[in-house]
Amino acid sequence: MIQRLKNLFGLGPKTDFNDLMTNGAQIIDVRTPSEFNGGHIKGAVNIPLSNISENLNKIKKDKPVITCCASGMRSASAKSILISKGFREVYNGGGWSSLQQKIKK
Repeated sequence: MIQRLKNLFGLGPKTDFNDLMTNGAQIIDVRTPSEFNGGHIKGAVNIPLSNISENLNKIKKDKPVITCCASGMRSASAKSILISKGFREVYNGGGWSSLQQKIKK
């Protein structure tokens, strides 16, 4: 149970986000549109957390998914929702600005 909580909040083993991107990962930014418009990772798709269940068709199930937000709390919730909806490879990227620094372009 503790390990599941750690993994849910991105506290588990270190994730190689560059490797995920090489393998076609999609970044889902779950902040509000106004937050997203204030700055985001190039190529990220904005699906606010409150609308994620209605927009699953915008996310490919056969590719890794990296969720991000402002701090990591909403992205953890989004990860949980996506896993409950049948997505298998979902990672909490945490805050978008720190995730951007982890991804080499």
